[in-house]
Amino acid sequence: MAATRPPVLPEHLRSEFEELVSHYPERKAALIPALHRCQEELGGWLSPDTLEACADFFGLEPVEVFGVASFYPMFQLRPRGRHMVSVCHNISCALRGAEEVLEKACEVTGSPAGGISEDGRFSVQRVECQGACASAPMFDLDGVYHENLTLDDVERILREVK
Repeated sequence: MAATRPPVLPEHLRSEFEELVSHYPERKAALIPALHRCQEELGGWLSPDTLEACADFFGLEPVEVFGVASFYPMFQLRPRGRHMVSVCHNISCALRGAEEVLEKACEVTGSPAGGISEDGRFSVQRVECQGACASAPMFDLDGVYHENLTLDDVERILREVK
């Protein structure tokens, strides 16, 4: 039986990562920025093949790369919509209406919590603390924090997304 080859990173990313690792004391220290680049370049999420290709590039076991990618909420391990709405639900946000913000975000976008809207435009997810406790409730929309949200704010912000 022939051995299967591990998935391979696109050449432009391999070249970029070779430059990237030269700035770190250990090759594996560049894993997190490399995962960010893979997510940006390869469809907005990290597929099992991408994680395996990164493991091969960095000389790590796939489970080590998965452990890093699954630990941080900014990495997506399944397909997602073009726009990501990440609703914080830690204690500060929860006490100030995070559940209602989540429900409103799902209503406006048509995305179930943890899923993708039918038109593929939005994913809405519940996330752990985003470090904006003094400005709760909040959500992160495509990397931009929106804080001290009212339900009217949620609707207005999400309806303005192109």
